[in-house]
Amino acid sequence: SGKPMDRLVCGDVGFGKTEVAMRAVFKAVSDGKQVAMLVPTTILAQQHDVSFRQRFEETAITVESLSRFRTTAEQRGILKRLAEGKLDLVIGTHRLLSKDVKFADLGLLVVDEEQRFGVKQKERIKQFRAEVDVLTLSATPIPRTLHMSLMGLRDLSIINTPPADRIAIRTRLVHTNDTVIQEAVSRELRRQGQVFVVHNRVETIFEYGRHLQRILPQVRIAVAHGQMSEHQLEQLMLDFIEGRYDLLLSTTIIESGLDIPRANTILINNADRFGLAQLYQLRGRVGRSNVQAFAYLMVLPEKILSQTARDRLQVLQDLNDLGVGFKLASRDLEIRGAGNLLGSEQSGQIASVGLELYTQMVDRAVKRLQRQEAGQDENLEVRVIFNAIVQEVPDAYIPNTNKRLSLYKTLASLDAEDTLWDLRNGTEDRFGPLPEALLNLFKSAQVRIWAQERCVQTVELRGEKLRLQIAKPDALNHETLIHWLSEPDSALRYIPENTLEVRNVPPDFDAILGELRLLEDLFAGKSAPLPAVPLPTGTNG
Repeated sequence: SGKPMDRLVCGDVGFGKTEVAMRAVFKAVSDGKQVAMLVPTTILAQQHDVSFRQRFEETAITVESLSRFRTTAEQRGILKRLAEGKLDLVIGTHRLLSKDVKFADLGLLVVDEEQRFGVKQKERIKQFRAEVDVLTLSATPIPRTLHMSLMGLRDLSIINTPPADRIAIRTRLVHTNDTVIQEAVSRELRRQGQVFVVHNRVETIFEYGRHLQRILPQVRIAVAHGQMSEHQLEQLMLDFIEGRYDLLLSTTIIESGLDIPRANTILINNADRFGLAQLYQLRGRVGRSNVQAFAYLMVLPEKILSQTARDRLQVLQDLNDLGVGFKLASRDLEIRGAGNLLGSEQSGQIASVGLELYTQMVDRAVKRLQRQEAGQDENLEVRVIFNAIVQEVPDAYIPNTNKRLSLYKTLASLDAEDTLWDLRNGTEDRFGPLPEALLNLFKSAQVRIWAQERCVQTVELRGEKLRLQIAKPDALNHETLIHWLSEPDSALRYIPENTLEVRNVPPDFDAILGELRLLEDLFAGKSAPLPAVPLPTGTNG
């Protein structure tokens, strides 16, 4: 395709989004392009740096990371190689957005943990090159991004399958008390595991660490936060990964993408102060192996929670299965709204009209613009009327009412023949061979798409007369029309007010589609020569 990719990959925490990114990077570099990978934290940049180097060590792909963990001299060297085209993949934090970062031939941008970046940051990196492909990875996309994907403004792929032996995390909402902390930590340590404790206040984190040390005297505790020096933070994380500490007390710096399989219990202090996606990402730091993981959402017993905070915590408890990140983002979209599609607000605005109506309104506006771009009438609403032919989704074929309604809705919204064929193949794979009534429904959609592309407003079968009402007079090739109408045995008739009528058409979709194929030469823009014979007086398709 000549159009740059803009695809959102929505997969649950630990479901393999990084693997998708690795394959995309390999493909782009194999095609002679450079790749930039934007990540929200220095720790995640370091982890990806190690993972990608290991994965590509037997290839010629060169990998570097750009973050505050690098000295000024190292950063200058990396930028020089990048500008000269001697570096294939650079993994970096917001540092990648600096004006001194220049690429020789950037082909792919990968944005990991998309929900952590602002609109301006994401738009800034796309300015590097107009033709850059963008691959966005997120377990819980922010409402604006998810909504743009659902609207077709961006492409959407969902990873639904969990890794083998993966077990869902057990989530518990508890009142903050020392007994809960002692029991949770001791259970994890008895099975040789490690524990995360999240306390998102740098001012009081060391005081809370001393409290934990008092109630857990035998436990080796490390404290990490974003204001520590690069090397101190890097060393502390490596020590934790290598098992020199049992418990890591940290701020939300651990939120993004860290993969420590031995850590299978997380306690989140003051959980009511976190957003839904934040809580979900934090919970995803555990349960990354085949061991049962636990997440404790701790709130103060005397605290009166707001309705929104209660809703957030309840949603996280309800959505306890594997692969619920997409459902959670959809719930977040309903709670917070979709934001401004053309501006920088990333949530809001849906409450006034409701999600369903808002989605339909934007969908109509997008399709209108797409039709305008293709030279079609953007306000055209095609009507297809074949009352003599049964067209339905039989109850016996799809017994579930919601699934039947969903199929009707999808069929009504399709506007390209290739997507219609994809839907037909998918329906057959899922439910078996199509019954005739449903096959007719698909053919009716085919007629509607045909009419839309040729500015035909109405296609109707009355008795054995097929009538086409043309929305724009200039849609017809008038020379061809006069030639056909002048033939003595022609089945074609022109009725004033831009209506064509074909006689002797039986109430059968194959016959109707056959006639429409014959009529294609009548429409402007068709370069096919005039037919040697006039339109036949009747056809059996």
